[in-house]
Amino acid sequence: MTNQNVPTARPVPAKTLINGADHTLIMIDHQSQMTFATKSIDTTLLRNNAALVAHAAAEFKVPTILTTVAEKSFSGPMFQEIKDAFPGAEIIDRTSMNTWEDPRIAERVNKIGKGRIVLAGLWTSVCIVGPALSALDQGFEVYVITDASGDITEEAHNQAVARMIQAGARPMTALQYLLELQRDWARTETYDQTTKTAQKYGGAYGIGITYAKAMLGEHASEAGAGH
Repeated sequence: MTNQNVPTARPVPAKTLINGADHTLIMIDHQSQMTFATKSIDTTLLRNNAALVAHAAAEFKVPTILTTVAEKSFSGPMFQEIKDAFPGAEIIDRTSMNTWEDPRIAERVNKIGKGRIVLAGLWTSVCIVGPALSALDQGFEVYVITDASGDITEEAHNQAVARMIQAGARPMTALQYLLELQRDWARTETYDQTTKTAQKYGGAYGIGITYAKAMLGEHASEAGAGH
């Protein structure tokens, strides 16, 4: 006899998992001046993770907003790796520390029309907390890519992440973002680019892919696992 209290398993993803069509990515203030004082994460790792996020979003055609603060007068240009993922894209340069308070950002978010916002940028306690809390307050679901963000100390970063989680934001990491978008290695239309992006920006995981393909040939694929 079936226990009525046991839920029924169905082969469908959780509603809180993201996909390329259900969110807007906003990459905020990945700039030189902001990076110099960022101490919660190694600068090379930060750049690598930001590049991973940007190229993942470009691959899966995620609507993406790029924004800087005082680019020409103080903070410098956005990381080239991010700009390379979106050649020719407009970068909105602001004066407001809270990206969400710039009316051009609100206009773009409304035009894109997605109920989920994914954020990454510098610094976590200012440039990410501001839009995260503001978007949550206005009814959006918010995700924060914590290792493509950083702050002047580990405590500043960690407390900012804790504050956003308490308000309802969902944390994730850069590699998690890429793999959650792919989700199934049998999705052949994005498989090759996903593995190339992972090889280039995915750290030790990317090295593992390179090794497998070198030793087993280009036919080596996670899609064959379990079949």
